[in-house]
Amino acid sequence: MKYLVNWNERPQGSAIEYENVQKRILKIFQHWEIPSEVKVHAFVARVGEWGGSMLLEADDPLVVHKMCSTFPAFQFDVHQVIDVPDAVRVEMEAIKWRDELPS
Repeated sequence: MKYLVNWNERPQGSAIEYENVQKRILKIFQHWEIPSEVKVHAFVARVGEWGGSMLLEADDPLVVHKMCSTFPAFQFDVHQVIDVPDAVRVEMEAIKWRDELPS
């Protein structure tokens, strides 16, 4: 299964709290490794803000959940996604089926 994982920084408190969280996140990232069960297609950060996206494949949704749970300072949005050609194919099949229904 493919997933699009987006993250944003979770609201914190004071400026010093933001700085401390940033330092902690960067320390975790320096040691964190992408699980072997995950194939990453894209792993990007958004310019000018604390957040980013990862397009990945994983057979077990618990692996994705664990990845998100590693970074509690972020809010995650996880969407299962499919390739556009596959989506178009099944949408066309659905349209054909609907068009064949008796009036």
